[in-house]
Amino acid sequence: MSNRCKVRSNWFSAGLVILNVFIITISTGAKYEHANFNNEPTESADTIPPKKNPRLLADTASQVKIAFPDSTKKNDTGKVRTIDTLNFKLSKDSLDAPINYTAEDSGVLIIPTRQFILYGKASTRYTDLELSAATILVEQSKHLVTAFGDKDTLGNPLDKPKLVQGGMTSNSDTIFYNLKTQKGLTKSTYLQEGEMFVYAEKVKKINSEELFAWRGRFTTCNLDTPHFAFRTRKMKIINKKLGMSGPAFPEFEGVPVPVGIPFGIYPLNRGRHSGILPPQLAANESFGLGLEGLGYYKVFSEYLDATVRTNIYSYGGWTMNLTPRYMKRYRYTGGFNIAIQKTKALNTAGKTSEEFSKFSSFQVSWNHTRDNKARPGTNFSANVNAGSTKFNQFVPNNTLQNFQNQLQSSITYSKDWRGKYNMTVSANHDQNSNSGLVNLRLPSASFNVVTFYPFQKKEAVGTPKWYEKLGIGYTGNLENQVSFYGSDTPRNRSLSDRIFDTLQWGANHNVPISLSLPQLGPVQISPSIAYSEKWYSQKIVRTWDPATKTVIQQRVRGFYTARETSFGISGNTRVFGTYQFGKSSNIKAIRHEVRPYLNLNYKPDLAKNYYKTVQVDSGGRTMRLSQFDGVIGGSYGEGRFGGVSFGIDNMLEMKVRNKKDTAKESDRKVRLIDGFGFGSSYNFFADSFKLAPFSIYLRSNLFEKVNITASAVLDPYETDLSGFRRNKLLWTGNKFKPGSITNGNIAISTSFKSKSKDGKSDEERLPKDEFMTPDEQQRQLDYVRSNPAEYTDFNIPWSLQLSYSLNFTKTLAADFSKFTTDIFSNVSINGDFSLTPRWKMGGTTYFDFKTAKIQTLTMFISREMHCWQMSINLTPVGLFRSFNITINPKSGILRDLKVNRSRNFSSL
Repeated sequence: MSNRCKVRSNWFSAGLVILNVFIITISTGAKYEHANFNNEPTESADTIPPKKNPRLLADTASQVKIAFPDSTKKNDTGKVRTIDTLNFKLSKDSLDAPINYTAEDSGVLIIPTRQFILYGKASTRYTDLELSAATILVEQSKHLVTAFGDKDTLGNPLDKPKLVQGGMTSNSDTIFYNLKTQKGLTKSTYLQEGEMFVYAEKVKKINSEELFAWRGRFTTCNLDTPHFAFRTRKMKIINKKLGMSGPAFPEFEGVPVPVGIPFGIYPLNRGRHSGILPPQLAANESFGLGLEGLGYYKVFSEYLDATVRTNIYSYGGWTMNLTPRYMKRYRYTGGFNIAIQKTKALNTAGKTSEEFSKFSSFQVSWNHTRDNKARPGTNFSANVNAGSTKFNQFVPNNTLQNFQNQLQSSITYSKDWRGKYNMTVSANHDQNSNSGLVNLRLPSASFNVVTFYPFQKKEAVGTPKWYEKLGIGYTGNLENQVSFYGSDTPRNRSLSDRIFDTLQWGANHNVPISLSLPQLGPVQISPSIAYSEKWYSQKIVRTWDPATKTVIQQRVRGFYTARETSFGISGNTRVFGTYQFGKSSNIKAIRHEVRPYLNLNYKPDLAKNYYKTVQVDSGGRTMRLSQFDGVIGGSYGEGRFGGVSFGIDNMLEMKVRNKKDTAKESDRKVRLIDGFGFGSSYNFFADSFKLAPFSIYLRSNLFEKVNITASAVLDPYETDLSGFRRNKLLWTGNKFKPGSITNGNIAISTSFKSKSKDGKSDEERLPKDEFMTPDEQQRQLDYVRSNPAEYTDFNIPWSLQLSYSLNFTKTLAADFSKFTTDIFSNVSINGDFSLTPRWKMGGTTYFDFKTAKIQTLTMFISREMHCWQMSINLTPVGLFRSFNITINPKSGILRDLKVNRSRNFSSL
């Protein structure tokens, strides 16, 4: 080492700068020019040699020597010579950016060869390139950087060279890189690009974006020894765009599989980009063999994209979905879904003599949401779901959608005028897939005047007078409705005739007047007056036909009105009670809040002219029926009311001690009952049935685990065998009975789950896609529910969701002969649990008590294999029964490389 000297790196920087200045000063000259102040023509000349009395300045930043010659020197023509100060020479081996470097051990400078060596966890940074290694050699004359690794005392690799550029990271045994051309060569390289991990014997980097790999192995498993990989001789990677390979052969746990692919194209784009959506093979007993999910995704701009998917089956059926989406940040977001379905299903049920059942159906969805900040005071939203009544029935592998019989739509525009007035215009739609009935309400409008106080002073001075609290408001509603049966439901008349026959409209006007009197102790008194009026486009005339022994209904079109007014005064208060427990109890106290109310009301009978006594059966029984029953807006109640309305609302909560923290602020409140109470009224002017039915309700989220909602109507009067009321209270007999429940509902739901292994909540774990519309999110959720094994969360060891629903109602038969009670009840169970840390199984079922049948049952078992996942889905009960086994990588770029075996059976 006669030509090299070893110095410490912390002294090396200063010495290197001084040495460079000295070398460059000797070997580099500069030109300098004089300015011509006499506006005479000038000409260029050589720089005056520095030996003729120059003043020298060494610029260490640019490493250029600048000479200042004598300004009085003239050339042979007598003119002053000028020199261009910007025309200086740069060294051929200079770079366009500085190199930042560090080393833990030392740095070595070889002066004759212009080489610089860094030892001990060395790192360099040049523009967007970062290089770290055990040893780094920089050759200035060749612009070449060479990096080497090292070994520890046991022979294990230590500080292997690592290169980071343009978002691409590689680890190698040796790295050769040219700083000028950005070309490089690495040996035994591990490379990561997005989700792909590549190992190659040699990697040639031709620029900052492209590289070639020789004898490579690529995978999406991030282990040193991956569970699976694909081996290929040649491979090219374009950073953040594309990966391409020649013939590739898979291997599992290092064991090669004698089945390969002729070539591979792997998208590495980040963000949205257009491309083909590959299909998957399917075998369905009703539809035949098919390709499902074949499509194309197109990005038109940052505001608009579209997806086209289709399913093609061997029996001749097909479906197509077109889903464009649009979004403008801070403005609006939305999307469409247009689905066309040509069904040709094998008639396995034998209901008809035809071999195949053929249907054509469609469905249209539109969802639009506008940001409230885009235009304060106005809002526009849309949620449209409409289509053929049989569309949901023929969607395979989606049990939830097969049993969805109700479709609803709403398009709404609203405007607010500084909180004083507001208007809403909407178009609504609902349809029933079982009956085929479609109802359109187009348009519906409402206009509200927020309660204003005409006698209130603009500037309040002192205590306000009682009349200043007199408030007046207004609410108006307009509704148009058309009802018809769907085109795929057989009907005798044309669609236009059915629409015209059911066309009707109605309007409702309400003017409430209220007064808030000063509070009398704990009681708040509020008088009120209300006036309402309804407009109708038709009325129904009902008459008894002795020949057919039925009630005939005839609709008469025209313009009709009805009105009602009422007067009242209300009083309410709040009563509190607290029960304290002992200091040794975990329960500190129970608090009960009672909110009773009492209203005195009077309503004159303004609706008696709209009622008529009609015979309803051959026995001569009659009923009072309104000519506005069954039309938009409904009818007012008949009879004069003068009485009292009363009720009680309760709330119950308790305070629990915190054992870990004895501070008073750490006590936890637990709601036992959010609301429980009843309400009724008594009419002193009525000839019979003076006491109104009791309305009972209960709301509770018990211990924040069990959600309970229940309500019922209790009729205190007796009924005959046909369900008609008698003017006799049930509790007046020998046996006390509070009444009979005419209708009610109860819904109970709860969920339990263990703590997650990673400690994340459901909101943190749930992926968020701001470009996805609520309707698309719902469809994705339906698919997840139908294929739970593909979306198993192994961070939750077990989970269980239970729900029960019961609804019953007492309705009058269409022939007015009797009352019937319809009862609907069902239970739903959904859960999963881990057999081992890598195996999980679960299922979902839905049982209908009215039919006493399991409507649907789905079970799954899933195996976690680090970078792969195996799922088995089984649906033994439902409209479409299926069995499915899928093994696929978790990575997004390889998710279409799946092994899928499925069988489907139909109950059609």
